[in-house]
Amino acid sequence: MKNFSFYNPTKILFGEGTIKDIAGEIPKELKILVTYGGGSVKRNGVFDEVKEALQGYEMLEFGGIEPNPTYETLMQCVEVVRKNKIDFLLAVGGGSVIDGTKFIVAAVPYEGEPWDIVKTYGKVIKRALPFGTVLTLPATGSEMNNGAVITHKASRTKLPFVHPLLYPRFSILDPTKTYTLPPGQIGNGVVDTFVHVTEQYLTYPANGKVQDRFAEGLLLTLIEEGPKALAEPKNYNVRANLMWCATLGLNGLISVGVPQDWATHMVGHELTALKGLDHAKTLAVVLPVMLDIRRKEKKEKLLQYAQRVWGINTGDDDERIDAAIRKTREFFESMQVPTRLCDYNITADIIPDVIEQLKAHKMILLGEKKDVTPDLIESILKKCL
Repeated sequence: MKNFSFYNPTKILFGEGTIKDIAGEIPKELKILVTYGGGSVKRNGVFDEVKEALQGYEMLEFGGIEPNPTYETLMQCVEVVRKNKIDFLLAVGGGSVIDGTKFIVAAVPYEGEPWDIVKTYGKVIKRALPFGTVLTLPATGSEMNNGAVITHKASRTKLPFVHPLLYPRFSILDPTKTYTLPPGQIGNGVVDTFVHVTEQYLTYPANGKVQDRFAEGLLLTLIEEGPKALAEPKNYNVRANLMWCATLGLNGLISVGVPQDWATHMVGHELTALKGLDHAKTLAVVLPVMLDIRRKEKKEKLLQYAQRVWGINTGDDDERIDAAIRKTREFFESMQVPTRLCDYNITADIIPDVIEQLKAHKMILLGEKKDVTPDLIESILKKCL
């Protein structure tokens, strides 16, 4: 196991009815801006609960943050925050709203061009406003980490950034607030979480036994509970376990001391930026092929994955790896997330554009061993069709 430091200051308030506890987490004298997305939080009553919890506070709101939040929209909010001298932001929604809010809190005090925050992957951040979250769509883990992904619509660029100042002060996780999610968002959330875990787990052995067992437990829980969430939308225990899986899948716990991949994510980001395809759908398309083509480099962990997660113990090495990858693809499909580019009417024409975007973003050596080249990605994408 590698040396590591682990820091995560986010306070989690988990369970039914916890929205009312927001007031205990924000000083009364602070002026609050509530951020949200397309308005579902107003239709399903979550926004009203937040307002009730914040009675007595000076509160403004900013809606319209998109899935795959755009720089252009977020800069509008930055101006609102600056103009109204907001002290604290509260993101109410899923990962996109939370990611967008992370950009806003970093951009408000930044004195240069705010896109530099993203272009430098967060390196230029010196200050950030405090913020909290009320999670309504478990998927990205953004409610308990210090990273975000933002899209620059004009240039069709989607990039991640991280900084220690971007941890939420607190996050409210009430599983009942996920009951009204449509099946497509349930499936996306499960797939997103699953691939977050595999990006930290399916690399090469580092004797991180604790991290491996945590990762395997999360994957097994997703496999067990994911289909139930589609069949039983209001099963509290199912939703609670999936919500906690999403948070633990990307809060830093399973990545400490072990190598990480993230090549699937970087390719997926370009597909989203170029075609607007849901993030989780890009991951479902790319991951099975990425594992297949990189089976030699990932052999030991793929065999471990086959045995411990899928219970595959018979056949030679290649047969067991084949079976594990096939099971992975079948699981994504069972969550109603198709796994081929043709399922989304995307053709081979997209491949040169993805490669050019990756080169432009200096992502030419990806993966846990920095050996995933543009040529290899081209081969992977051809097999994704």
